[in-house]
Amino acid sequence: MVSTSASAPRAEQRPTERTHHGDTVIDNYEWLRAKEDPQVLAHLEAENDYTEEHTAHLENLRERIFGEIKGRTLETDLSVPTREGNWWYYSRSVEDSQYALHCRAPIAGPDDWTPPQLDPAHPVPGEQILLDGNVLAEGHEFFSIGSFDVSQDGNTLLYGVDVSGDERYTLRFRDLSGLGTAENSDGEIRELPDTIENTFGGAFFSADGRRVYYTTVDESWRPDTLWRHTLGADIADEQVFHEPDERFWVGAGLSQSGKFLLIAAGSSITSEWLLVRDEAEGSTPEVIWARRDGVEYEVEHAVIGGEDFLLITHNAGAENFELVAVPVSSIGTGTGSSPETAAVVLAHRDDVRLESVAVFRSFLAVEYRREGLARVAVAALTANTTVTSITPREIEFDEPLYTVHTGSNPEWDQPTLRLGYGSLITPSTVSELDVATGEIRVLKRQPVLGGYDPADYQQAREWAIAEDGTRIPISLVWKRGHAASAPDSHAEAAPGNRVPGPLELYGYGSYEASMDPSFSVARLSLLDRGVTFAIAHVRGGGELGRAWYENGKTLTKKNTFTDFVASAKHLIDHGYTTPDRLVAEGGSAGGLLMGAIANLAPELFAGVLASVPFVDPLTSILDPDLPLTVIEWDEWGNPLHDPEIYRYMKEYSPYENIRTDVTYPRILAITSLNDTRVLYVEPAKWVARLREVDAPVLLKTEMSAGHGGVTGRYNSWRERAFELAWILDVLGLAEPTN
Repeated sequence: MVSTSASAPRAEQRPTERTHHGDTVIDNYEWLRAKEDPQVLAHLEAENDYTEEHTAHLENLRERIFGEIKGRTLETDLSVPTREGNWWYYSRSVEDSQYALHCRAPIAGPDDWTPPQLDPAHPVPGEQILLDGNVLAEGHEFFSIGSFDVSQDGNTLLYGVDVSGDERYTLRFRDLSGLGTAENSDGEIRELPDTIENTFGGAFFSADGRRVYYTTVDESWRPDTLWRHTLGADIADEQVFHEPDERFWVGAGLSQSGKFLLIAAGSSITSEWLLVRDEAEGSTPEVIWARRDGVEYEVEHAVIGGEDFLLITHNAGAENFELVAVPVSSIGTGTGSSPETAAVVLAHRDDVRLESVAVFRSFLAVEYRREGLARVAVAALTANTTVTSITPREIEFDEPLYTVHTGSNPEWDQPTLRLGYGSLITPSTVSELDVATGEIRVLKRQPVLGGYDPADYQQAREWAIAEDGTRIPISLVWKRGHAASAPDSHAEAAPGNRVPGPLELYGYGSYEASMDPSFSVARLSLLDRGVTFAIAHVRGGGELGRAWYENGKTLTKKNTFTDFVASAKHLIDHGYTTPDRLVAEGGSAGGLLMGAIANLAPELFAGVLASVPFVDPLTSILDPDLPLTVIEWDEWGNPLHDPEIYRYMKEYSPYENIRTDVTYPRILAITSLNDTRVLYVEPAKWVARLREVDAPVLLKTEMSAGHGGVTGRYNSWRERAFELAWILDVLGLAEPTN
């Protein structure tokens, strides 16, 4: 058990004042923001030592769980190859190696669309290893690849590397043209001299492979500028586009067809896209639709009836978005220059949230959500197809809960559609749809070693009732026949017939992100010990359409927290669990949710796990000089200039609402020193305040990691084993120390 003994680190109180809208706040721990201050680093190290001391009894359990994750994972494995140009590209993992090898093998011919069956134990004929992450990571505690692209002719590789965790990548290039030839029989890859520092992720080649597009960030870590670099040329990189508005991010990419360069500038609620007709010649970007506050849209190129169109999903007068078509020839002429004048392809529906469209030469695929689940539909594009005759057909699946999405589909001419699929009990599956026949072929299902059988587990959906009467979906999974979850059909059983057991409830609820039911190898270590896992699909996410998101942001943000509490009460009232056997988990914006519910209903939870938690939101969102703050105003509101937003955020901010009249559950906060999205100072300050009320809280700071935590698969498994062991300890399921 966690103790709040005298050995618990106590941060020194150094009062600072913050005054806004006539309200003065005394903050005793803001000094912890000084990342380079030796006293700050010493305090974080003391917290780590304290956490290690108070979890030392779980060391054997951590090792056991790590062994379970490792034992269920096929350590030497390969991804499903994806065709690009004349090559099949894939990654290979090797036992005892932290990082993947990125490889390719030649296609058999122009009509070869069937990926080769790869044997993890033997090299693929003609295999070329393009990049070995283990070699690049040598000597670094942190390693991440943020860009990876091969030119369309297959001759040049670009890759971006971050070795600190701050998500600023150094771009480098490799010459692949001589691989496999008599002149280069040893397979040695030549590094090109071009190097570009401090780039954002997602760099890519021009269609001709002679140029590279990349973005850079401003002082607030906002990607604001798109650049063009000419390989091997001793000339300054050319600025293609710059976005001065601090609310907008910049992104870019080639259309699926490769014919156009598309540039996007977007905030959380407003979009503007630009078209570059001939990117090889550097033509001027043309605005497709001028930005209009509150109007979001996305663009893809299609050829319909022999004519170039832009297919655009937008929400102008269509809350759940609709799909329209605009002739490319009309861009810049004023015709089709707004959503209202475009031809409708798929009309708005109240019960369907249209999310995206992927377009190929002979078909298109639409992704959308209905009844809380992701869906995919496909429509053929023939010589006789018109804009108004496109009628996608939904792909059906037989599980009640699942997630599906279009996978890696880079080729314009491909006749098949790659799909990703999974559920709470079905491991991640890569399939291929033959668009002409409708046949779906499973290419690979994530191997789960150790005799895993999906039939041993059961998934179900429950609906909680929120304070305002809104129905909140909850997805659950448990192992059949376990005493804690008997009877097997307890999702359908009357509450009085269920045996309450240990349960973990996960939540997020921000940015319209949907927490879809998906498989986890690590989660089996909970399920096999009798823990039920549940996801509360609270407002602020996107599971039930745009309105679901709108009713969990800015001045309705508290719905996210009360929805989670209602979900916990529902699971307790319906016999799934009891407060002393319930742990909550969430990360990042979900960490804000964790901090809020710990204040709102501490009596409902035995433990709260908060990863990289956004628990001091008001302080962060008040400071426009901090990374991402101005961009975040669309999500949270602008408390700097709006007193109502200030008051509202102050009412729910976890850091500002620590209570003295309650007993807090056990809390574990996980953070990273180099996180640029949620700064380490937020959980550090939060924990310091919780210590004032003797809350049983632990803080673990990764001293060389970023927002995603540690890197390397074995390191990540150990980190998750640490968290799962803590959860099991809170639930009373930790094995006795040997």
